[in-house]
Amino acid sequence: MKLKKLKGLILVMTLFSMSISKAAELLNSSYDVSRELFAALNPAFENQWHKEGNPAIKIKQSHAGSSKQALALLQGLRADVVTYNQVTDVQLLHDRGHLIPADWRKRLPNNSSPFYSTMAFLVRKGNPKHIQDWDDLVASDVKLIFPNPKTSGNGRYTYLAALGAANLHNGGDQVKSREWMRRFLSNVEVFDTGSRGSTTTFVERNMGDVLISFESEVKSIQNQYTDNIYEVIIPSLDIMAEFPVTLVDKNVERNGTIKAAKAYLNYLYSPESQKIITSFNYRVYNKQAMDALKGRFPDSHLFRVEDQFDSWSKVMITHFASGGQLDQILAEGHQ
Repeated sequence: MKLKKLKGLILVMTLFSMSISKAAELLNSSYDVSRELFAALNPAFENQWHKEGNPAIKIKQSHAGSSKQALALLQGLRADVVTYNQVTDVQLLHDRGHLIPADWRKRLPNNSSPFYSTMAFLVRKGNPKHIQDWDDLVASDVKLIFPNPKTSGNGRYTYLAALGAANLHNGGDQVKSREWMRRFLSNVEVFDTGSRGSTTTFVERNMGDVLISFESEVKSIQNQYTDNIYEVIIPSLDIMAEFPVTLVDKNVERNGTIKAAKAYLNYLYSPESQKIITSFNYRVYNKQAMDALKGRFPDSHLFRVEDQFDSWSKVMITHFASGGQLDQILAEGHQ
């Protein structure tokens, strides 16, 4: 009898130990080029969490194109939180997996987007192709590098930024804008699956004249090279690229991490976190913080996806579904 009680006690202690171990970790599923950002944010949160009297915690990261990351969660990846670069990749977790509620964008400020960015051009020293704005990218001798809009949120934002700028420039003339997009897409030399792959193609393989990526990414590349071998251009018309976040409700319930996951996402809005975020060349919604950094973030007329294209759900069907406008324009460019 005593032996049975002892075995039962050992089992309870083992299960308790396992639950503590689980609760001591959070997995953040994030987009391709956010490694350095969260490498700086995570230790700061871990220290704050522990100082508040909580058990020590470790934040682990998973990185890939945000669309691939969303699919991994649908296939069973038990991430506690997601920090993506596109609304649709988060929405997918509700629409196809019911992992999060339909109103997830209302749970945190700014549609659950603690920071944002826009698209920027990285060119080689001296800007030999004289790139200043979107129209310069359709010249016949200009080769472009950016990730595939089918697999990358970064690539989708690039496509929509270019199309939105063309629409505004052409006064909404869809025929002119489509022809402009045909020329634009015809100049793409390589479609990598993710933005970090595009960076490698441009920097290490020395391909292309212009890398189009998030402002945060191209400035990070520029800062890595002290001999000024790259220049950054922010176009006059550009898109607001939101970076939505959410806890993954079904996973945090199973993992027993709901308190830590909520605290982690709220931390991204804190003054300490926002300061770290801007140091990685992301923009924040705090006007005072942005005014203090005006020299780092050039003015540009930013439009939202919803302003130009109605809604993300419509965008995905119209432009990026199989046989959609992206496929059609690419096919026209090869005729």
